[in-house]
Amino acid sequence: MLTLFIAVAAGLIAKLPFFEIMGIMILSILIGMIWKNTLQVNPGYQEGIQFSSKVLLRAGIILLGFRLNLLDIVAAGYAVLVTDVLVIAFTMTFILLLGKVFKLDKHLSMLIAAGTAICGAAAIIAVAPIIKNKQEHTAIAVSCIAILGTVGALIYIFLFPHLPISKYEYGVLTGATLHELAHVVAAAVPGGAESSEAAVIVKLGRVLLLIPVALLISFVINRKELTEKGLKGLPIPWFIFGFLFASFINTLNFIPDSVVTYILLVSTYLLAMGMAGLGLNVNYKDFSKEGIKPVGVAVVGFIGLLALAPLILYIFRMI
Repeated sequence: MLTLFIAVAAGLIAKLPFFEIMGIMILSILIGMIWKNTLQVNPGYQEGIQFSSKVLLRAGIILLGFRLNLLDIVAAGYAVLVTDVLVIAFTMTFILLLGKVFKLDKHLSMLIAAGTAICGAAAIIAVAPIIKNKQEHTAIAVSCIAILGTVGALIYIFLFPHLPISKYEYGVLTGATLHELAHVVAAAVPGGAESSEAAVIVKLGRVLLLIPVALLISFVINRKELTEKGLKGLPIPWFIFGFLFASFINTLNFIPDSVVTYILLVSTYLLAMGMAGLGLNVNYKDFSKEGIKPVGVAVVGFIGLLALAPLILYIFRMI
C-alpha cells in the first residue's frame, strides 16, 4: 500500500509541466528515496517493499511487452535494426571501458551501460538480478540515468529549431540516443507527428533488443558458474521471455486497443510501485560511498553516444 501510494502520488506529479519529462517511474524512486531518508519506515513494511521491488517490478516489465508491435519495427526496415544494434554495442562497450578507467564497481558500470544503451530504468531492472548486484547499485544507476535523460531531453527540445536536419531525422536521433521512453516522447514533440513516430519506432527497437542483450550479459557475467555447473549455473531472466511473449500477443492484434491501453496503465503502475520499493531501500550514504564516479561515467558515456549522431543519420540516409 505504501508503494502504491507513492506510485499514485508520482503519477499525479508527472502530469505537471517539466515533471512529465521525468515520468512516473523516475519520480517514484526519487520519492521513495526521500521518504526513506526523511520519514521513518515501519520495519513491518519491509516484506511488502521487497515484494514490490522484485515481483511487481518484473510483472511490470512483462506487461510492458504489450507496448511493442513487432511488425511495426519490421516495417521500419533494416535501418532501425542496424542503428539500434550499433547504438547498444558501442554504448555498452564504451561505458564498461569508462567504468574501468574511473575504477567504478563493474556491476554498477554494467547497470549504467544497460540503462544508457537500451531503455533506461527498465533495462537496469532487467539486468540487475542477472549480475547479482547490490540493490543500492540499482537505485544509483536508475537515478543517474533519470537525471541525465531529463537533462538530455531538455537540451534536445532547446536545440531542435537550430539543428540542420529534418523532422524525421530529429526523431531518429531522439529515439536512438535518449534513455527512457518518456524522455524520447517528450523530446520528439517539437518535431510533430513525423518526428514522434520515428522516435518511438527507433526507441522500441532498442527495447526489443533488451532480450538478447540480457541473455548475452548473463552468459558473460556468469561464465564461471556456467563452466562449473553447466546451464543450471546460468541465471536466466525468465520474465524477459514473458516480455517477448506479451509483445508477440500484441503483434497478433486480436486484443482490442482499449484493453491494451489498460494493460499498459497497469504495467506503468506496477513498475512505479517497484521503483518506489527500490527507493525505500536506499540510504543517502550509499551514494556517498560511490562518490561522483557513477555520474561521471554516465555523463561521459552519454556524450560518447551523442558522438554517434552523424553515423546514425548516415545509416538512415543510405539504407
